[in-house]
Amino acid sequence: MNHSHDKHKKEEPRHNMLVVGEKGIFLSHLPMFMAPHNRQFILDVALAEEKSAIYFQDRQNHRDTKLYTLEPEVLQLKTLLAPASDKSAQRSFKGTIFRGHLERGGTRIEGLSNIPVNVKNIVYSQQFGPGLDKSDQLEYILFGKSPEFFLAHVIAAPPDFDQILSVTIENGPAADEIARGVRVQIPGRRNSASQRLKEGETTQAQGHVTGAHQFLDLRLQAGVEFYLEERELAAAM
Repeated sequence: MNHSHDKHKKEEPRHNMLVVGEKGIFLSHLPMFMAPHNRQFILDVALAEEKSAIYFQDRQNHRDTKLYTLEPEVLQLKTLLAPASDKSAQRSFKGTIFRGHLERGGTRIEGLSNIPVNVKNIVYSQQFGPGLDKSDQLEYILFGKSPEFFLAHVIAAPPDFDQILSVTIENGPAADEIARGVRVQIPGRRNSASQRLKEGETTQAQGHVTGAHQFLDLRLQAGVEFYLEERELAAAM
């Protein structure tokens, strides 16, 4: 297994990422509870127009393939995720996009090897470690741009799980609220993979916008589950 998660390999670790979106493009790090992969982060990114077109067309041509992944060049997360005001911040890198899971037999897409990736926004970033509380209730990060939204399960401490799925929201948050950051909790649902939102499920939820005092009443309909991983987050490593 790459990631590069194999501690016996001598090459520098790569922080492989999930790719979602058919209107915009978002990357979600594939984390583990071991350094240097012990961080969940989601990036809103842009590719050159012709490269975006190749990616979007490939998704159209392979509707049965839910999972796309990106292998970036060697990255220093400290600079990649630094505030924009930090002069050391790195807001572009090169990467290769795969149809399928690049660590599990994915196919390199022609025309999308070693291409520039520009980070427009850091949607979410959280390092795992002591003091990071794990919610008792099922909790997600809402991201995307209308009408295309996604939920990423909030990862905190083992045992945990990584899940990304599309979602339709009735009376959803405004664009400026999405930009500030929205956490979504599912009342009455235990924070476990067995209790996760399932494809096609409709449920009531509470949204909390960063910095706001009130909660939003949301009605969600889960769409496609693009990714689910339990094994790599079952325990600290």
